[in-house]
Amino acid sequence: MADLTIDRTLVDRSDGPTLFVVAGRCEDTDFATDPHQHSRGQLFGSLQGLLSVGLDSGVWVVPAIHAVWLPPHQAHWARSHGPFHGWSAFITEALCADLPAQPCTLRVSGLLREAVLRASAWPLVPLTGAQAHLAAVILDEIRNLPVESFGLPMPQEPRLQRIARALIDDPSDARDLEQWADWGAVSSRTLSRRFVTETGFNFSTWRQRARLLRALERLADGAQVTTIALELGYSTPTAFINLFRRAFGETPAVYRDCLLYTSDAADEEDSVD
Repeated sequence: MADLTIDRTLVDRSDGPTLFVVAGRCEDTDFATDPHQHSRGQLFGSLQGLLSVGLDSGVWVVPAIHAVWLPPHQAHWARSHGPFHGWSAFITEALCADLPAQPCTLRVSGLLREAVLRASAWPLVPLTGAQAHLAAVILDEIRNLPVESFGLPMPQEPRLQRIARALIDDPSDARDLEQWADWGAVSSRTLSRRFVTETGFNFSTWRQRARLLRALERLADGAQVTTIALELGYSTPTAFINLFRRAFGETPAVYRDCLLYTSDAADEEDSVD
């Protein structure tokens, strides 16, 4: 399909194809959806740029080597950051019974990527035998691919959630735990203890994770590494680069080049087809 828009009624119907894929680009405007849910499971993937997927439980960022799986009836929203080329696979609820029961991030294999791109050309009618075989491959990949940790879990206690949302809005805010506790009308001890209980991360680690996810978004926007480091409140670009390398295994510049390479490779293969 030429773009990422879709008739919402299609994702709530059990008839038609058991699996279908939409793929497309957003060059000049960001792709965005309002909060919604549907009866089909959904797998989001990116070929260029980044997509943020928001749930009640947290925010997930989808770089080009990952995809986010959402089981049926999972409320969510999504938006891209800068030029975006991606895809979404929608799977009828009956086929989701043995797929992951909780939202998760998967590392995309070459096999999955090629299968969903081929499926994106299928018409929205019941699958043929050959198409059903390829759909089964996609389902097997969802079941078996490694789960990666790219989410930002949200606390559910209202005061902690207010603090967390403020940090997501401005990850560079330099207030320490005690100052955030005062702002949120909660004791620093409660803030520290409950953050670990509700998110699995201590307050400092969670804030660091929020900054890194914002860094991924800004890299997709084409921002310079030094600019990103200063925007996010790091003392020096080197401090940001070292932290980024520890988290993602490569420098911000190399990571951005990988995203561009993935997109260019996809364009070349599309032109061959």
